[in-house]
Amino acid sequence: MVQDLQLLAPSVKVTFLQMDLADLDTIATAADTFLAENKRLDILIANAGIMATGPGTSKNGFEIQFATNFLGHALLIRKLLPILLSTSAEYGDARVVSVTSTGFHVAPKDQGIIFDDLTTTQNYGFGSNWTRYGQSKLALLVYTRTLAEKYPELTTVVVHPGVIATDLVEGLGWTDRMIVYATNIGKMVSEEEGVKNGIWAATVKREDMVSGGFYEPVGEVGKHSRWSEDEGLAAKLLEWTEGVLKEHGC
Repeated sequence: MVQDLQLLAPSVKVTFLQMDLADLDTIATAADTFLAENKRLDILIANAGIMATGPGTSKNGFEIQFATNFLGHALLIRKLLPILLSTSAEYGDARVVSVTSTGFHVAPKDQGIIFDDLTTTQNYGFGSNWTRYGQSKLALLVYTRTLAEKYPELTTVVVHPGVIATDLVEGLGWTDRMIVYATNIGKMVSEEEGVKNGIWAATVKREDMVSGGFYEPVGEVGKHSRWSEDEGLAAKLLEWTEGVLKEHGC
């Protein structure tokens, strides 16, 4: 990947920084390494993720999709907040772009996020791999909106890239793959199309977006769910997240 980028843009410095988003210790180490070597960070895109995986827990003992799609990003963002804030103060803007999915609409209907079971596999039977995925993507959306409220000096938005024909879909089991295809007939997009909303959020003029906003492709205000704008859920998620991050040195 680094070699591919260097071929595309030889004059751009590309550095690989190793971390595992399901392992909080590696994230903390990677962030500390970055902070020791850099004085400026203009754009952070929280993009990595897994989808509809089977039951499991992370190295740190959290439900694996929640750990990877949300908690790992939350720690990375928290560790890099000082450099993002100093960059914004000096240069007028710094951005956090979180990549969610409209799959957040299938988060658990009664609670949005099942906090009591986040240290279990949350194996609730058929379809629970999707509700766990929706829960993790809902958390990322809600948390990013909370960051926008706490740090108005940053530009902090959430984007849905579209349903992209990548290995994230192709790697699913047959049944789950058919669910994706059946519910997105005529809506699947290429990788080239799928990156456009994230690029828009990273580069559009600050006054042309709302910090804390949720956008669907490309640059369109997204449709929220019952839970994605729930203030009680946002407060509970913030409290839970800060408690976990405190245990890991943040």
